Amino acid sequence: MSYQVAVRALCEFTAKAGDLDLRFTPSPTAQEGVAGHVVVASRRGAGYQAELALSGGYRGLLVRGRADGYDPALNRLEEVKTYRGDLSRMPDNHRQLHWAQAKIYGWLQCQALGLAEIRLALVYYDILSQQETVFTESFPAPALRQFFEEQCERFLAWAKQEVTHRTARDQALLALPFPYPSFRTGQRPLAEAVYKTVTAGRCLLAEAPTGIGKTIGTLFPMFKALPGQQLDKIFFLAAKTPGRTLALEAARQIEESAPGLTLRVLELVARDKACEHPDLACHGESCPLASGFYDRLPAARQAALNGALLDQSTVQAVAREHQLCPYYLSQELARWADLVVGDYNYYFDLTALLYSFTVANQWRVGVLVDEAHNLVTRARQMYTVELDQAVFRRLRRSAPALLKKSLDRVNRGWNAACREQDDPYQVYDRLPAKLLSALQKAVADITDYLTEEPSGLDPTLQDFYFTAMHFCRLAELLDENFLFDIKVVPATPRPHSVLCIRNLVPAPFLAPRFEAAHSIILFSATLRPGHYYRNLLGLPPDSYQIDVESPFSADQLSVRISRVSTRFQHRGASLAPIVALMAGQFACQPGNYLAFFSSFDYLEQVAGLFEADHPQIPIWRQVRQMDESGRRNFLAQFTPTSQGIGFAVLGGAFGEGIDLPGERLIGAFIATLGLPQVNPVNEQIRRRMGALFGAGYDYTYFYPGVQKVVQAAGRVIRTPQDRGVVFLIDDRFARPEVLRLLPRWWGVVL
Repeated sequence: MSYQVAVRALCEFTAKAGDLDLRFTPSPTAQEGVAGHVVVASRRGAGYQAELALSGGYRGLLVRGRADGYDPALNRLEEVKTYRGDLSRMPDNHRQLHWAQAKIYGWLQCQALGLAEIRLALVYYDILSQQETVFTESFPAPALRQFFEEQCERFLAWAKQEVTHRTARDQALLALPFPYPSFRTGQRPLAEAVYKTVTAGRCLLAEAPTGIGKTIGTLFPMFKALPGQQLDKIFFLAAKTPGRTLALEAARQIEESAPGLTLRVLELVARDKACEHPDLACHGESCPLASGFYDRLPAARQAALNGALLDQSTVQAVAREHQLCPYYLSQELARWADLVVGDYNYYFDLTALLYSFTVANQWRVGVLVDEAHNLVTRARQMYTVELDQAVFRRLRRSAPALLKKSLDRVNRGWNAACREQDDPYQVYDRLPAKLLSALQKAVADITDYLTEEPSGLDPTLQDFYFTAMHFCRLAELLDENFLFDIKVVPATPRPHSVLCIRNLVPAPFLAPRFEAAHSIILFSATLRPGHYYRNLLGLPPDSYQIDVESPFSADQLSVRISRVSTRFQHRGASLAPIVALMAGQFACQPGNYLAFFSSFDYLEQVAGLFEADHPQIPIWRQVRQMDESGRRNFLAQFTPTSQGIGFAVLGGAFGEGIDLPGERLIGAFIATLGLPQVNPVNEQIRRRMGALFGAGYDYTYFYPGVQKVVQAAGRVIRTPQDRGVVFLIDDRFARPEVLRLLPRWWGVVL
């Protein structure tokens, strides 16, 4: 047997015990952790060796990792941990895990240098105070060797199981057939481009039309390349639930097409969808599913990985059987899955789980980014944060007495920051120092309070806490890729302000994610202009790009541009013409249609007038915060024998990732590009983008609107036999800069 495992992964498997306890959180981000390690290393002597690569074997098991630092003069090996808060409140099982890692590294260093003994040090670095707390102890080499071998013995049975699984998996993937008798038009070139890109270890920006089967067309070649490139994991990242659902179904089809192939496919879902006790704190004294979590984890892990597809319902069933938290069980299972399906944030966010696992365990991963045109907007949101004074005022009124002083200090700093502002909206060069200092102190005090008061789960307090903490983190990263602005909102009985750190260019944050992966494939029905995505997302310079030929022709999709102004100031006047257009088309060609609007308010205005003027035509509406059941019911209205119009919101749950064949959907009405209205915020964004990237980028607000339109229109035809009509209702569609972004195969009529 030959199996490699990282020191951290080994210790987390063998040395974690007791309760799941998140009271000593939130932990520093990956960036803060790296920065803390750099600071600690800079304080050491000239001979200090940082990031020391070590490895050692035991019965076919290769254990490897990087020790944080070694001082030859002191014969001292250090394990550095960054933290925030009161160190005395760190749970004992956390400290035991840290010592286990130090001991493993200690033995590997003794073995490498032939040392008889070594001094180990746990160095805890407070990222707020920048102070170190050090615990040291000397260990003889034989004792460390015994500890090392004991941990390896505990892991060996699992390692043998993993080797057996991976060997069988890789052999089956080498002979993996395409799960259908043939490729669709355009699907083979896409699959070939993905395979070649993964083989080369590069990134790919792939534009491929809706309807050719992009999900399976990218997953299949990624799996085919997995054995040859020795990938540990594949991550499939989607913007919305329908994308995850398609990926899970595609993985099932791939597995069923290959005899002897068993894939561990895991779906990660958000905490609010997975948590069984949202009213309880995440520690053993509060939540029964956190008590003894790591003691019951081994049996649950084995049961889960021996079972079927690990979608949300399956993970919940295993968690209930073993009385574990399903959300954190799924995170543990991510360490052992072959394919992980989840949201963008699991790899690209500031505290991304899958990215952290990849770096810590030195995984070789292939990443697929579904509907990648969404990633610019989503990434900007990940690195943008707002603080609303109206929410803060409510918090002050209900806050515990212990926090009054800190919150009062924030209030004074907040008021001072806005005192001199004359305009409703203003951009500033820097953040107010006093306000930022007060927020940092408030975050520290709330951390202490929530640690001492585990039942203090007031939602308003917690929401402010996490928002303020995110604000403080981004404040440290503020540069030309951000705007800091203050908006004064007139309100009764008193106005309030909103502070925003607004990210415009997420590339500096995403670039390390691209570098950490062996290969990343970004695909969508529209990714133009290519330089817009390459620059804003931070793709490597040597990334490939492909525009997959469409299997459709212009005579299949009649696209008619109706020059009705849908600007906000013209909305009232636009209602009657839009209703008349929709009713006229339905009278000429009865069937199923989708009608998209840029907001729920606009949708309701048009739907209300349409219902009043044409009660004989069935309609159904998307509503705000529609749950999964509501979405299914909405789509169930579209049948081969039904007729009517479904009203939906552009960029929402029904804008992409749904599958309605031509016999169920014959047309669409798309009212407005979904462009932001002209306002000071957008003007500032336009100017900053132009300053950063030059002419053309000051109109980047066109691109997201066009992307949404293309995705929505793509629902109309899905096969070469389909025919459809789409009405683009907005005079701005006739602009040259918009027209050139529309697909070449659309039969556009101005």
